[in-house]
Amino acid sequence: MCLAIPGKVESIADEGGLRVGRVNFGGVVKRVCMDYVPEVEVGDYTLVHVGFAISKIDQQTAEETLDSFRQMGILDEELAGEEEQLARAAARPQSLCPDGSCDPQ
Repeated sequence: MCLAIPGKVESIADEGGLRVGRVNFGGVVKRVCMDYVPEVEVGDYTLVHVGFAISKIDQQTAEETLDSFRQMGILDEELAGEEEQLARAAARPQSLCPDGSCDPQ
């Protein structure tokens, strides 16, 4: 699943000509490309999709959305690191047919 996740911008720096921010997603901090939202500043909330900030949002909406994602159990999945995602995938039951056509009914 690929969602746009709201987060609070903790810092912004220039890295090789790109605006890169550290964004806090309710306790998980990730590096995010900020080039598409030049209006976003430190302390603002932004929606992030696949490592890119895509819009500025207000604090109340951000917090409500994060809370909803937590309640649905999808926040941890979306914010998991690569190693954790691979470990979860390896632990899932495997199928010989990715489309499920040969799985028992």
